[in-house]
Amino acid sequence: MSVLFKKIMNVSIIKHELQNILSGKSGISHDAVIQTIANHLRTSQRASPMAEEKHQNKSKETKSLIEFAKRHQLFFNDIDEEKFVAEGAEQRVFIEENQFVIKLNDAIYYASWEDYFYNLLLHNYFFADTNYKFLGFYLKEDLLYAVVKQPFVKATSITDLSQVKAFLTNNGFENTKNNDYNHPILGIILEDLHDENVLTSNGILCFIDTVFYINPAVFWKL
Repeated sequence: MSVLFKKIMNVSIIKHELQNILSGKSGISHDAVIQTIANHLRTSQRASPMAEEKHQNKSKETKSLIEFAKRHQLFFNDIDEEKFVAEGAEQRVFIEENQFVIKLNDAIYYASWEDYFYNLLLHNYFFADTNYKFLGFYLKEDLLYAVVKQPFVKATSITDLSQVKAFLTNNGFENTKNNDYNHPILGIILEDLHDENVLTSNGILCFIDTVFYINPAVFWKL
C-alpha cells in the first residue's frame, strides 16, 4: 500500500468524523450544545449555499436563535465590562484571571449563524488545546452575540508565518493567497491566519482565532 493511499485513507476517516460532528452524530460531550444549536439552525431553515441568500436569511436565523435561547435558557449575561481587553471587527474580548478569555462574537464574518457554529466545531476538532466552550448568547441593543470561553495564550515570540504555512501544508492544506488556506480533499477553507490569530507560546503555534468555512459540494461528498 503506497504512502499516498494511506494518507488518503486517513483523510477519509477524518472527513467521516467531521461529517458526523457537524451533523450532530458524533456524541462529543463538550461540543454537545454547539452541535444542538447547529442542528437547530440546519433543520429549522435550510440555509442556501449561495452567500447572497445566506445573508438574506441571517436575520431570520437571529430571530430563531433568540427564541431558541429563551426556550432553553441559553442567555449568558455575566459580562464584567471591567475585564474588557480588546475589540475587533467581529468580537469583544474579556480576560478571566489570566487563564481564560471570554469572547463575544456577532458572526459578522460568516454568511450565516450556521457557518459560525460550524467554525466552532471545526476549530475544536483541529485545535483542541485552544478549544471554545460555548457559554450562551448575549443580547445588547438588539445585536446578538455568541459567548465563548477559551484558554488564555500568552505569546512569547512573534509568530513566523512561514512556520504556519509549513504546518498546514504538512497537514494537507494548500495556501490559496496571503494567509488563507484550503484543504481540497476535506472541503475545508481556513482563512485569516495572520500573526494575531496564530500566537507562538514557548515555540508552539497556538491557533486562537480561526475562520473556518466548508465547501458543501466537497465536504458532504462521501
